[in-house]
Amino acid sequence: MDLRGLVKEAALAAFVALIVAIPLAGFDLSQQGTANGAQIGFRPSWVAIAVVTVFVGRLVIGLLPRPQRRERPPVVSLFIARHQRVLGLTGLAIAIVWPYLPFSSDYLVDLATEVIIYMMLGWGLGVVVGLAGLLNLGYAAFYAVGAYTLALTSAYWAWGFWEALPLAGVTAAAVGILLALPVLRLRGDYLAIVTLGFGEIIRIILINWQSFTYGPNGINGVPRPTFFGLPLVARAPRGGETFAQFFHIDFSLSQRYIFLYFVTLALAIVVNLFILRLRRLPIGRAWEALREDEIASRALGINPVGVKLSAFAVGALLAGFAGVFFAARQSFVSPESFNFQESATVLAIVVLGGMGSQLGIALAAIILVTLPEFGRDFAQFRMLLFGAAMVGIMIWRPRGFFSLRTPSIRLGEDRPLVEVPK
Repeated sequence: MDLRGLVKEAALAAFVALIVAIPLAGFDLSQQGTANGAQIGFRPSWVAIAVVTVFVGRLVIGLLPRPQRRERPPVVSLFIARHQRVLGLTGLAIAIVWPYLPFSSDYLVDLATEVIIYMMLGWGLGVVVGLAGLLNLGYAAFYAVGAYTLALTSAYWAWGFWEALPLAGVTAAAVGILLALPVLRLRGDYLAIVTLGFGEIIRIILINWQSFTYGPNGINGVPRPTFFGLPLVARAPRGGETFAQFFHIDFSLSQRYIFLYFVTLALAIVVNLFILRLRRLPIGRAWEALREDEIASRALGINPVGVKLSAFAVGALLAGFAGVFFAARQSFVSPESFNFQESATVLAIVVLGGMGSQLGIALAAIILVTLPEFGRDFAQFRMLLFGAAMVGIMIWRPRGFFSLRTPSIRLGEDRPLVEVPK
């Protein structure tokens, strides 16, 4: 494309940005200088920044050379691919000693718990998007099913964390299968739109079914995990005993944070090993074959219906488990915790980390979850940064920045692909 055409495209993109930025960023609600209420002010500088950023960004993208079909992966990706086992074991060792490091605190332990929860969400969505190639924009719906399973069973039947954990996974998997049944014939954009609508349907149901879900008020007092029936609380329930009393130690809130952290870490390890094992089984190879070419998969005898159902079920199962830990960590759930922004965040983790890359998703979760903690500006513009990062990744690294195409099964160098009888 010549420079004149590129400038025209940049100008058109800037015009669209102007139309979008005026209602989204151009107006500001302020109470300064008003005695009876708030007043609406106009912020032309914000609109100008958005327009100029889009114009310059489109020019830069057009002027940069397009990547070749067989481009050389970044040095970071090569290093991660060659040292995956060492990096994984090192990360696990750091995670185990994290609560006992000199600079560690309750806040950092709680933040690490949140990071691990998003890792599990990323691994679950990585099965659906990265391995099976099914774009799901309503993944927060399964997350909500898991969280509300714990909250509702505790509110109505006084269930605890451990009783609700397997039920939450099974319930979320069943909901995933129900979603997959009507969308088996859909692909690409159509599948993404249907899953997006499904996620919003679940959220609206949670808001409007007030007699059962308590509506927008949410559910408070969600139970936390216990240590073999010993609650980590300051005062024991009537006729019971606390964790601190049983071990004859003083109660501290740090015990609660550390215990929940280690329980979440243990489940994350199990989830990681579970997915790695599935990738080497026939079902995992069928997922990757379906992602590459559905028509060729049919020709090889693979049933796309069963493969898609299994991918949605496994992804929803892991999201349900993560939802239980989210509800236990917050001790409160509400429908607004499971909006589209949660689905977009998890999808950004999968895209940035790499399609089907377990270690890459873990690294991306650490980056995207901790980024808002560096300042208010990062938290305010988090979704804008996510969007810009995803655009860049899709243009220059479609498989993810931390990912390399590594086969699930390898043949020996001296072993032929087909055994020829003598």
